[in-house]
Amino acid sequence: MAPDEVKTSRFPRTTRRTRRIEGVLRRRQPSLAVVLEDVHDPHNASAVLRSCDAVGVLDVHLVYVHDQAPTKAFNRATSASAAKWVRTHVHESIEACYGHLREQGFIIHAAALREDSRDLYALDLTVPTALVFGNEQRGVTDEAADLADRTITIPMQGMVESLNISVACAVTLYEAMRQRSAAGMYDQPQLDAADMATLRDEWITR
Repeated sequence: MAPDEVKTSRFPRTTRRTRRIEGVLRRRQPSLAVVLEDVHDPHNASAVLRSCDAVGVLDVHLVYVHDQAPTKAFNRATSASAAKWVRTHVHESIEACYGHLREQGFIIHAAALREDSRDLYALDLTVPTALVFGNEQRGVTDEAADLADRTITIPMQGMVESLNISVACAVTLYEAMRQRSAAGMYDQPQLDAADMATLRDEWITR
């Protein structure tokens, strides 16, 4: 076993893996969150979690009122699941979810095709931001759109007016990552030392 692969605990985790976990946690963005409202397809939900992990989102908020949650997509026991690296929070209603986010200082953007929707690329996504995506067929509910701080849209040049929800989420998150990278927000940890230590100890056992 190489020197940098010495086990650091009773779990089969090497020093190299520990360093990787610490590096990922240093780049996590607790000021960027995603809300899923009634997204029922497990493949879409899993794809959203993968995008969240890829850009450093730590928290995904789940609201299921009209549809059943695809529980397998959020199962941390699945070895390849991005749910192992993203925290999920369940809320009983969109109003309760938004209230929780606003208490933490988030600006809430709901993806919706409305006349007054803002272009994604005109937004400042370096501030505390929650991005809301809705059901595959219906989109976000009127309540989710009305209660958001604003609705947003991804500019498109074709005949089809919308993207698949997992694709729309990925496009939006990567614009957030572009802005945050340019602002140096991945260069210094946003998590405090206590949260970093807690999450590191949790992740090392997964």
